[in-house]
Amino acid sequence: MYSEQRRTDEPDQGGVRFTVLGPLEVLRGGIDYAPTTPKVLALLAVLVMRPGKMVHIDTLIRELWSDNPPRTVRTTLHTYVYHLRRCIDQNGLAVDGEKMLTTKQSGYTFHIDPAQVDTHDFTRLQQIGHEHQDAGDHSAAADAYRAALDLWSGTPFANVHCGPVLSAYRTELLEQRRSVLHLRIEAEIIGGRHRELIGELRSLTTGSPLDEALHGQLMRALGRSGRRSDAMTVYRRLRSRLAGELGVEPCDDLQTLHRELISEGDHR
Repeated sequence: MYSEQRRTDEPDQGGVRFTVLGPLEVLRGGIDYAPTTPKVLALLAVLVMRPGKMVHIDTLIRELWSDNPPRTVRTTLHTYVYHLRRCIDQNGLAVDGEKMLTTKQSGYTFHIDPAQVDTHDFTRLQQIGHEHQDAGDHSAAADAYRAALDLWSGTPFANVHCGPVLSAYRTELLEQRRSVLHLRIEAEIIGGRHRELIGELRSLTTGSPLDEALHGQLMRALGRSGRRSDAMTVYRRLRSRLAGELGVEPCDDLQTLHRELISEGDHR
């Protein structure tokens, strides 16, 4: 349903696309033109993070040098901006590099459309998924969430040495991805695909052994598949791990689900 949404260089604003849900890439004609100099690449990453909006010079300095900027920091930053504009011009990424990346009194603006960045598609597909779920169309919601997740190819800015600004944004994006993953699984469980999800959920819970939401979804998928004893085993193992590593009990939702599984067995 959403197969047309993919990480490509689809024509948009001169055919240039920017991907951040994985390595930072600047795609045109199937070729990546991202700069290779680490600081210039990090500069580009911060600018792409705020497409069409001014990024304050202090934000750029904090990202590139944290708390240890050189004495000639503004001159050095201007040199990186020059190299980024040169990359734009040499690779035909815009008609004029200086018009694409303009200097303001207190910072720089990267004049690209937000729709040129893959995070725009990710957010849009999330919203479509929410709308379908609110309407009770769980199959369509799962399709939209799956298409959103398919945009990802790895950790955001995987090829960028991230300072404090990009690290915070990367954490935000990863949390959004985690949320969409849970929503997709939830939509598929409600839509009756619980049996097909068991293998994936076992893998996910192995990779995230303290994620109570994922364990709850695995328990529900097993319970709906007639595997109540397996679901109870999942709960006991998680409870033991939480007690041993964190000194806490499972959350209220999981305890309620556990009681419901017990109750179902008592009524058989």
